[in-house]
Amino acid sequence: MLYGKPYGLVSLWLLAAGFAAYALWRLSEAAFGVTVDGNGPGPRLKSLGRAVIYASLAVTTFSVIEGARRSQSGQQQNWTAKAMAQPGGRWAVGLLGAIVLVVGSVIVAQGVRRRFVKYLQTSEMSPGVRRFVVRLGMIGTIARGLVFALTGALVVEAAVRYQPSKAGGLDVALRTLRDQPYGKFALIAAALGLMTFGAYGLCEARWRRV
Repeated sequence: MLYGKPYGLVSLWLLAAGFAAYALWRLSEAAFGVTVDGNGPGPRLKSLGRAVIYASLAVTTFSVIEGARRSQSGQQQNWTAKAMAQPGGRWAVGLLGAIVLVVGSVIVAQGVRRRFVKYLQTSEMSPGVRRFVVRLGMIGTIARGLVFALTGALVVEAAVRYQPSKAGGLDVALRTLRDQPYGKFALIAAALGLMTFGAYGLCEARWRRV
């Protein structure tokens, strides 16, 4: 667990602060409108959903810092078990997983179609830098979407087979990927893809339209 590493506490604080800052940014978009996508209800609701997701990640990370002994995936498994025990709970969990699966697929499609380019001030980039940033965005966005889709698929499988232990966050999805044939190579590819998305995020911070 990251908390037990020498650098773990500092890393967790940085991670929690990053999640909280991202959630606040998306919340501001939900309140005041999204510059590139417009001020309609669709873009605002999308930003609100992202704000809720990352706010929950921030809360989870802060709880770990405060000495919580359960991991994020463990908490999610407990919540999933409780939800499945309710009338219609398996349908609700399955629907949630299907939504995450669809969102992941949409993210993959956005990466393939390079939809993220509209958020960038490409006129301020040289041709070489523009090609490099676009490639980072494509690889990173597709990798991120695939991991999200895998997470959603695991939640759907858990609902169908009534196995709450298979439901969880990105950590569960990555561990499941690791345990497959050639899983280590796939896991390395997923890690490189997510790192690429992080590098693209730095580029977007530099050239994003605001």
